Amino acid sequence: MGGRPLLFGVPVDPLTMEETLVRCVGLIESGEPVQHVVTNAGKVVLMEDDARLRQIITACPVNNADGMSIVWAGRVLGVPFPERVTGIDLMADLLAAAEREGWPVFFLGARENVLQAFGGVVRERYPQLRVAGAYHGYFEDDERVADAIAASGARLLFVAMPSPRKEYFIAEQLGRMGNVFAMGVGGSFDVWSGVCKRAPRWMQKAGLEWLFRLIQEPRKMWRRTLIGGVRFTRLFLRELVHRTPAPADV
Repeated sequence: MGGRPLLFGVPVDPLTMEETLVRCVGLIESGEPVQHVVTNAGKVVLMEDDARLRQIITACPVNNADGMSIVWAGRVLGVPFPERVTGIDLMADLLAAAEREGWPVFFLGARENVLQAFGGVVRERYPQLRVAGAYHGYFEDDERVADAIAASGARLLFVAMPSPRKEYFIAEQLGRMGNVFAMGVGGSFDVWSGVCKRAPRWMQKAGLEWLFRLIQEPRKMWRRTLIGGVRFTRLFLRELVHRTPAPADV
């Protein structure tokens, strides 16, 4: 899968949302198990300490830039991202495609009450969507859940769990879950269900979603934002000094 540029040591795809959707639909139609991933500043920091996460991301056939910090960093470092491709927006487009094509979907993650509220929103937005199943994100027996997903006949799997838990689960259980296109969607179920609010569009475009989250949840986010921001800046500067943009050999 040569030709993909490297950023922070992993292959990324400088695609628009429309181009990403076309590629993902093609992967779904191939009938092969596939893991999709997005990269943001927080994940760049996690990869610095987690070689296994780096390996998982490197192996994914599609890796989108989800975060304006990644888009801006990429442009400075020679990877011309045309736009940000967020997991929550890609999920919406894929659900529309699944409704149109009749592909069954499975939702995994969040608390039970959040999952139920999310399911109600999905039914309103996509009344013809075939929902193969849903299960909360607080489980210990990964193989049992993977077998349930396989038995459901799902073609798409959306996993709303934190990183690196969701990347680990998908990578380790992909072979058990049938021919699914699996992607992590972070806190998307929380946002759609109304538990959390998403930043206004202008803040998204300005790269200020981190500030919006910090205002919403200061106790939870201040340390992560401060330490993560400092570490990402250090990693960006290191990349800038040593950059030699080149295709990935994966």
